[in-house]
Amino acid sequence: MAIEQATFAGGCFWCMVKPFEETEGIIKVVSGYAGGHVVNPTYQEVCSGKTGHTEAVQITFDSDKISYEDLLKIYWRQTDPTDEFGQFADRGTNYRPVIFYHNREQRRLAEGSKAMLELSGRFDKPIVTSIEAYSNFYPAEEGHQGFYRTNPEHYQAYRLSSGRQSFIDQNW
Repeated sequence: MAIEQATFAGGCFWCMVKPFEETEGIIKVVSGYAGGHVVNPTYQEVCSGKTGHTEAVQITFDSDKISYEDLLKIYWRQTDPTDEFGQFADRGTNYRPVIFYHNREQRRLAEGSKAMLELSGRFDKPIVTSIEAYSNFYPAEEGHQGFYRTNPEHYQAYRLSSGRQSFIDQNW
């Protein structure tokens, strides 16, 4: 088993867990806060936009069973890569789309996948998802972990009302 980590931000972390968690080779998906300057921030602090963190998911995976490239394919299909100021109904830097790379190979693969998406012509606007070096990740409070399982009705309602599901259906 070859254990690795990937960290992705794509708007509300509630909606980023399920697509990865249901994939073979994924060991664990944790909702949390990445890239900011405050140690162990709370949800309220991150929502204020003053911590520099972005809501993200940290994925522990077995790279013998699923590649980082495959994770990137899943990631792109959960986001609007043309919106740098949030995702869907969620606005602000704490909801911006970011691929946090953990090493040079992840950076190379992320940049390559972004370039391929740009060249594909799938979107009329530029692909603006940021690719940044991983610096930190703090798990979110327990109530945010596995939200789609613990609050399925709220999760489904949010996914629909935020515009995420219709965007994904329309573009992917």
